[in-house]
Amino acid sequence: MPIKSYPEVLVGLEKADDAGVYQLTPDIALVQTIDVITPVVDDPFAFGQVAAANSLSDVYAMGGRPVTAMSFVGFPIGKMEIESLRLILEGALSKLNEAGCALVGGHSVKDEDIKFGLSVTGVIHPKKILTKGGGRPGDKLILTKPLGTGILNTALKGGQLNDDETAAVIAQMITLNKAAAEVMAGLGAHAATDITGFGLIGHAAEMVTLGEVGFKLNWNKIPLMDGAERWARAGLIPGGAHSNREYRENILDTEFELEEWMLDVLFDPQTSGGLLIAAPESVADEMLLRIRNRGFTAAAIIGEVVAEPKGRIIITE
Repeated sequence: MPIKSYPEVLVGLEKADDAGVYQLTPDIALVQTIDVITPVVDDPFAFGQVAAANSLSDVYAMGGRPVTAMSFVGFPIGKMEIESLRLILEGALSKLNEAGCALVGGHSVKDEDIKFGLSVTGVIHPKKILTKGGGRPGDKLILTKPLGTGILNTALKGGQLNDDETAAVIAQMITLNKAAAEVMAGLGAHAATDITGFGLIGHAAEMVTLGEVGFKLNWNKIPLMDGAERWARAGLIPGGAHSNREYRENILDTEFELEEWMLDVLFDPQTSGGLLIAAPESVADEMLLRIRNRGFTAAAIIGEVVAEPKGRIIITE
């Protein structure tokens, strides 16, 4: 059955964007998204924080402001203490409070494995929506968080990370994209997405496809988390990186020979990753400076949008 179209739906199923957008008034539109994940860390409070930050991120990627959220939890009653669920919810609430987003309800089901996430509603002016496909030739590409959470979480699950390394990867995943989103919206970014399960190349591929442009990325400018190269070289690669690479490697053109670990990093699935922003060249340096000053110290200009070849990503040295 065909999906009925509604004139109020400004961003819907016709294009794979980060969230749906529905216009309520000439000045207000709703930004709606949902995301549910399984635990990436053992600490239930930290897991709740990570899940909330991850769910909120899609609203930020559209340039919106989160206002309400509803939780979803799948919980293995009898296999885990109910105290763990309380801590997960407390962790999520700490991030929702930081975002200024009200928890207004939720739903739970009995499940064999624990799952948690949020359905988030945000608001935005209908003329200020940032989609994946808005990049224009000449725009600079800003990445706000370093890559490597998938690789480091794999090392963590294998018991390879010390306490400081574990704290560092959790700190990155619980950092909201709120401040970076405010800066990019204020300075007139053309397009954005958040880097999550499809990895940098997977999400960049959506931007070049929807925008009918190409990207040129400079490998040496792409920020990496401490330890990402070491553990990638050691072969601690999440399964999602392999499927991401199988699906999207054909979109790459390389101007030098990438080592295997480099490709693994480029396709590494991120949890609560940063924003990839297409910014007008005239404001890109100022946008980067302000984003860094708001706490994203590893943020970098990693490349540019090009007119040709359309739908391709070129990796330079």
